[in-house]
Amino acid sequence: MPWSNQSGGGGRKGSGGGGGPWGQGPSGGPHQQPDLEELLKRSQDRLKQVMPGGTGVPGSFLFLGAIVLAAIVAFYAFTFRVNPDELGVVMRFGKVERQEAPGLHFRLPYPIEEVRLPKVTRQNIIEIGMRTGVGTRSGARDVPEESLMLTGDENIVDVDFVVYWRIKDAQKYLFNIQNPDTTVKEVAESAMREIVGQSNIAPILTEARQKTEQGVQKLMQDVLDNYGSGIRVDQVQLQKVDPPAQVIDAFRDVQAARADNERFQNEAYAYAKRIVPEARGEAERILQGAKGYQQQTVAEAVGQTARFLKVYEEYKKAPDVTRKRIYLETMERVLGGTEKIIIDGKASPGVIPFLPVDQMKQPRKDGAN
Repeated sequence: MPWSNQSGGGGRKGSGGGGGPWGQGPSGGPHQQPDLEELLKRSQDRLKQVMPGGTGVPGSFLFLGAIVLAAIVAFYAFTFRVNPDELGVVMRFGKVERQEAPGLHFRLPYPIEEVRLPKVTRQNIIEIGMRTGVGTRSGARDVPEESLMLTGDENIVDVDFVVYWRIKDAQKYLFNIQNPDTTVKEVAESAMREIVGQSNIAPILTEARQKTEQGVQKLMQDVLDNYGSGIRVDQVQLQKVDPPAQVIDAFRDVQAARADNERFQNEAYAYAKRIVPEARGEAERILQGAKGYQQQTVAEAVGQTARFLKVYEEYKKAPDVTRKRIYLETMERVLGGTEKIIIDGKASPGVIPFLPVDQMKQPRKDGAN
């Protein structure tokens, strides 16, 4: 249907002819604003032509409103928007038809097609054994029915932990499990109880925290994959691992006693490591000294034997001279360190010498004989 203006205007006054379908000509320049009243008037004229046999303005506006309303309804019925953190899963008569990335997309109206929008990039957090932000001034409330667990050595431990997870398969997430949050929570609690039940309490409280976290994460992922949940466990983080509050004082006393026992053992081991090498060194020194004394004694005996044989050789050559020399050497060795008084009996015959026995017993200071 041609657009024409039966009121006699193809454009504004002074224009050289009509421009667009609403009569705005180019003569006004690219930045000139159109006359609103004139545009409304021309619109009414064209609506009169379009309406079958109708010239009344109210009927025209009702028809225009109906068209606009129908367009709006059609827009919302046939389009949907997927946010940046979502994935659009389109179902046709309940069966998954396709998946849509973030943006604006078209679909058939409900109930032919239905759209689910799971948040696939958001990281979800589940707390087990505690609830933050409620109940206490510190911002965390303990839930003992979730946190109290039995260890492998039959001790009770209070474990609070947090699980971080996200959606890795939207279709499985939507249709394989009914309540994802509850499922992840129950799987996490079950996995933690199994790992804690296989361990002793001491490693869990001290050096085995990271190993426990990794074990729970792996076990959770295996169970969720077996369910076909479409969920990926990003991290399991222990928040608090303590004995129950009712016995924590006694437990600390036991731990202190164990620490003292370990300290005493370490001190004993250190003393043993220090004293044993010293004893071994002393024993080795004594053995080396004995071996040296043995070698020295044997050498001296061998030397004495060789000396005796040499003397014997000389004795056989001149027995009298040798006997006299041996006698003199022996007397020299025997009498060399004793006090001696020599009296010449030939010099004063018949004279009885006076011997000061008490002075003879006193040792001489000059060391003379």
